[in-house]
Amino acid sequence: MILEIKNYIKISNSIDEILRSSPFKLKYIIEKSGISEPTFFRKMKEKKFLPEELLKIAEIIEPEEYSKDDIFKAIQEGLEDVKNGRIQEHNAVMNEAKERLLRKKNEYFLDK
Repeated sequence: MILEIKNYIKISNSIDEILRSSPFKLKYIIEKSGISEPTFFRKMKEKKFLPEELLKIAEIIEPEEYSKDDIFKAIQEGLEDVKNGRIQEHNAVMNEAKERLLRKKNEYFLDK
């Protein structure tokens, strides 16, 4: 936990340099972050972004890393599901999917 906090402090303190070296224009980052331009520049100058704001900025400037994190989380959740017995046989899943599709098809045609 200490290492993560130290990394957070390091990123927070160097966010202006990180943003300027990003391949994206600052205007694009500001627009995508949802933070108003004056507030964004004030926060950047004062190095006072909230952790959630830094995360949003990271998702914008490092989309590949964000995708890797999502995949890793999904794998971890899947492993937890298997460990805790929350699994279904392939045939059961496929049959359930077919039943849903048939219900949707029937609802579609009944509405016409």
